[in-house]
Amino acid sequence: MDNQLFERFKGLFYGQAIGDALGLGTEFMSKAEVLFHYPEGLKDFDQIIQDKHRSRWERGSWTDDTDQFLLICDSILEEKVVSERAFAHKLREWSLGSPMGIGMTVHKVVNVPQFEDFPHRAAELIWKMSGKKSAANGAVMRTSILGAWEFRELDKVIRNAEKIAQVTHSDPRCVGSAVIVSVLVAGMLTGKVFSVEEICAFGDQYDEHIRPVVELALTRDITDMKLDEKAFMGYTLKALGAGLWAYFHAENYLDGLQRVINEGGDADTNGAVVGSLLGVKFGFSAIPDYLSSGLKNRALLEKKLEDFLEQI
Repeated sequence: MDNQLFERFKGLFYGQAIGDALGLGTEFMSKAEVLFHYPEGLKDFDQIIQDKHRSRWERGSWTDDTDQFLLICDSILEEKVVSERAFAHKLREWSLGSPMGIGMTVHKVVNVPQFEDFPHRAAELIWKMSGKKSAANGAVMRTSILGAWEFRELDKVIRNAEKIAQVTHSDPRCVGSAVIVSVLVAGMLTGKVFSVEEICAFGDQYDEHIRPVVELALTRDITDMKLDEKAFMGYTLKALGAGLWAYFHAENYLDGLQRVINEGGDADTNGAVVGSLLGVKFGFSAIPDYLSSGLKNRALLEKKLEDFLEQI
């Protein structure tokens, strides 16, 4: 593996985890609240306020977003293929440990009887019980690793992203979001640059609401994304929009990540999506040393990366 490709793979793992861990600092805040707590903007783990929500994690710790990214990694390492049942088994085991930050949709799905045997059916059941309205961001937050597995074969990347998204999230907006992020990762690893129309076309295959989000992300003013919009804070297309905005406009890793998480909203998930995309785009060396060294459980992340690269 050449050095540039190694840089991108390492950037994916660290970018995801750092974006998640730093985004926790502004999670569920409005932009006004972010400005109040971080007048100069959130830049470092040490700044993260220790309120009732955030004090549950040590500063520099990632949340359930990266936990699930690594569960996908573990299932691939064991099976040597992407298996929805293998991931479902890992997810169920993890959920029994009372993980912090687990999303409502994931929690409901993993507790459906026979979830491990029929994960797609379980997820579809929970989606139908929501009136087919639930489109939370719990699939897109973990999906970037699927752009790195079998990254030279785009059809497989797409199928794998669909398969794993549907373990917990049946809504086509969720599946389309996961596919687009995974495809962008694969593209950056192979040197393929997708046009805006190509990205829109991927989205069109899943849901008509995706194209407007892709087009909105072309705006240079990130406030147009309304990432702290309370009614849509955990919406999959908010996270996708945040990732696309950074993918289109970020000048470097830290610039893109900071500008997104300082908008507030579901900032750890937005940060995970943005961080993974920009980690691949700019490479690990572009991530500031103080963030990579300040990451809790760095040794675990490094081991997972090494094992994944061996399989690649």
